[in-house]
Amino acid sequence: MTAVVPALAGALIVAGTLGVVAGLRKTTPPPPAPRRHRRSPWARLTTRTKRLLAAGALAGLVIAVATGWWIALVAAPAAVAGIPALLSAPAAAAHVDRLEAMEEWTRALAGVLTVGAGLEQALIATVRSTPEPIRPEVTRLAARLRARWPTEQALRVFAEDLDDATGDVLAANLILAARRRGAGLASVLEGVAESVAADVRARREVEADRAKPRATARWVTIITVTVLGLMALSGQYVAPYGTPLGQVLLVALLGLYVATLVWMRRMAVGRQLPRFIAPTTQEATP
Repeated sequence: MTAVVPALAGALIVAGTLGVVAGLRKTTPPPPAPRRHRRSPWARLTTRTKRLLAAGALAGLVIAVATGWWIALVAAPAAVAGIPALLSAPAAAAHVDRLEAMEEWTRALAGVLTVGAGLEQALIATVRSTPEPIRPEVTRLAARLRARWPTEQALRVFAEDLDDATGDVLAANLILAARRRGAGLASVLEGVAESVAADVRARREVEADRAKPRATARWVTIITVTVLGLMALSGQYVAPYGTPLGQVLLVALLGLYVATLVWMRRMAVGRQLPRFIAPTTQEATP
């Protein structure tokens, strides 16, 4: 027991000394992670949605002035812009089409590289045969290469334009090829195309299964809007909500019900895979 105490004390002294030395050493702090430019919620809305909100606000103002139901100032814009959004199909089908376009473009690029063209020449040559879902992104990539952008920087901005995990896989292979300038890129791209094709098949099966709950949520929304419209036309049912307190209570109840409809819709919407290529600091278009 008496020998253990000095040994433990010595070990603690050595550990403390090493800790002091490690603390006094100068270390270079890691560079800050690049941040994405976050737009305001109003800037994220499409032009169509902004027009619907403006039309709903005007209709709500007219209804509020004519009937005294000031709840219309909130309910009308939300209904005019929200009901089409709840009834519309999600963007999953368009996303699958973009993946399929990436697969087709990757195969075309591999075919051009097989005949001996350079990477930059092959990227520019595939613009005409690029599928429509990703043609704007590939066209901008070719324009940057023609403007003598560094190939790696142009490919990183290309990945940012695609904004997809599968696009990052494709861009990463092209970036490695631009760095090494070795043979075998065509076979690598063929393998990437096969992987994307398998991903497309799997996502189409998943979307077919998700179509059923989406249809249920759509029908629930239609029935709800119809019933609420009929109730609003019958003055006796909505008469108790005509007071200021009743209108506040009605807004709260409608808000909870709309939140339930939105929750039902989101249950059938998948999440995109996270990207792994960091956003670029220079994204100026030519």
